[in-house]
Amino acid sequence: HFLSSPFTTWDLSVTVEDLGADAPPITVSVTSDLHIGGVILKLVEKSQVKRDWSDHALWWEQKQQWLLRTAWTLEKCGIQADAGLIFMAQHKSLRLGLPNGLTLRLRACFSGPVFRTVLGICKMLNIRRPEELSLLRPVEEKKKKKDKDLSEELYDLTEVPLTSANIDPGCFPSYPVSRPCLYNGMPAHFADSLKTEKVYKMLSVSQPAPAPEAIAKLYRPASVVDKAHIHSRWLDSSRSLMQQGVQENDRLWLRFKYYCFHDLEPKYDVVRLTQMYEQARWAILLEDIDCTEEEMLLFGAIQYHINKLSLSEPQTMTSSPAMDDLDSALQGLEVKLDGADSSPQDMLNLTAPELNDYLKIFRPKRLTLKGYKQYWFKFKDASISYYKSKEESLGEPIQQINLKGCEAAPDVNVAGQKFCIKLLIPAPEGMNEVYLRCENQYSRWMAACRLASKEKSLADRLFQSEVQSIRSFLAMQQTNPNTHTDDSMSINTHSLVSPRYSKKYKVKQLTPRILEAYQNVAQLSLTDALLRFLQIWQALPDFGISFVVVRFKGSRKDEVLGIAPNRLIRIDLGVGDVVKTWRYNNMRQWNVNWDIRQVAIEFDGNVNMAFSCVTADCKIVHEFIGGYIFMSTRSREQSDTLNEELFHKLTGGHEAL
Repeated sequence: HFLSSPFTTWDLSVTVEDLGADAPPITVSVTSDLHIGGVILKLVEKSQVKRDWSDHALWWEQKQQWLLRTAWTLEKCGIQADAGLIFMAQHKSLRLGLPNGLTLRLRACFSGPVFRTVLGICKMLNIRRPEELSLLRPVEEKKKKKDKDLSEELYDLTEVPLTSANIDPGCFPSYPVSRPCLYNGMPAHFADSLKTEKVYKMLSVSQPAPAPEAIAKLYRPASVVDKAHIHSRWLDSSRSLMQQGVQENDRLWLRFKYYCFHDLEPKYDVVRLTQMYEQARWAILLEDIDCTEEEMLLFGAIQYHINKLSLSEPQTMTSSPAMDDLDSALQGLEVKLDGADSSPQDMLNLTAPELNDYLKIFRPKRLTLKGYKQYWFKFKDASISYYKSKEESLGEPIQQINLKGCEAAPDVNVAGQKFCIKLLIPAPEGMNEVYLRCENQYSRWMAACRLASKEKSLADRLFQSEVQSIRSFLAMQQTNPNTHTDDSMSINTHSLVSPRYSKKYKVKQLTPRILEAYQNVAQLSLTDALLRFLQIWQALPDFGISFVVVRFKGSRKDEVLGIAPNRLIRIDLGVGDVVKTWRYNNMRQWNVNWDIRQVAIEFDGNVNMAFSCVTADCKIVHEFIGGYIFMSTRSREQSDTLNEELFHKLTGGHEAL
């Protein structure tokens, strides 16, 4: 197919998808200097079909790429007579599974990067901050032979127009993320018909709890490796759906991918808040995240309360001053990359605040049978010192422990009056495990440890709100067995807890305990109940961690890399222990060697680590790290725009940063 000159005329065959599978390709006479737009014009004229072709573009099947630059010539694109092009619509029907279990059929962009496809979907569904979400291939449940093949219920939104216009692929605009205009509490395109109104209400109201049998049939990850396989299914944000083998009417999941929830406003974010709650709720019900028995009962109680409110009269999301933003609603317990700087008043504090009290300490990895031992503890400047007694605290401590970069998790049983803090402290050989048991000031010590883990001191203005968040959480776990309620007959107990607790306890054992916990949340509004559920979810030790099985350089065994909003975690695959953590704010650079599929990261202090990915493409890990770095820039930017170019710079492939 050697072309002697740009003026030589030759035949190009193009399949027009809309003419049907049996229709022969259309042949047009072209020259190498004809631009793509000219080819499309000739195709449309020769097809003799009068319709709107504005959404159509050329797809090059062999090269798996779209020809979207209509000003480029055939020669510049490298197209010759055997190219085998297909002329097709850029927006096609897609079956989209939402966090609340509903499946929508809608039109999505198959030609732009997935990042932009998600922007279009979220704009249509009225979900702000779409950069926090992405698409992944679903985990299919194994059907038993005796199960009837029930066709899934689809809610059709293909007639709802997509508002995003086609954009030149070389252009990365900044998207406005302003508040939407609502009509009767919903976007105008949903208010057009009763059918779409009904769908919007299903998006914005929590769905009823499913039967326990339905929960039991759903896929539950049995191990961290199972969780890693789920996280290997994320689509590449830099490439289009077509480039990743997604076909028309395929099924994908829309999920929150990055656990940094920015700028949440209940008044405008009804769908976003509801879907966030549903994703959290299902993560707990399907045991994707671990929680204690007390926490599970509290989650069950709040679910029960939300179900009751959702079934009653339609409620609008309200925002009290304290709940206007997730940063204020969850400021104590939200995992952040960087908190706000200290205020000028804090800077003027000449005496650095400190905590002092008798605590008990326990180191489980030491070769000893001894339990907790009591010492006088002093907390100052993000470090803990302990002494034999209060009187000896003026001298040298027995030990001083620097908590910067540590992991701090609660180990609490309110009913049993057990208030412990589990600390994982970075050390050259890995992580040292230490437990502190508090008798009096648990909330203050826990808050101090959390702030220290983020490299903040007691002088930080977040300290008091952190203390209040922890106290309110503890208060919700306190139960009053003497409280009587008439709801015991209507509660669907086993639909509110995970299968582990359904098997462990009978209904008559669980129901009173959930109703006891319910008394502590019964006065909450729907908005506050949703936010409180998210607050407790975010306080769980394993919150927001995505897992990938990797092989670290120099190691002979597979291990797990946990990717969290503010750190990377090395986890032993055999016993599940945290071996090491690295914080993003100590990261100097990271590179991907695409040839050997290896990620190499350099941290402050000449600390280097490298690994290859076992269960996922290294692009997924690269995108997670770059994505979290991108999320951390949003709070510093005061503009109301989404910088897509920066996202692609941080997450795009085949570029070293």
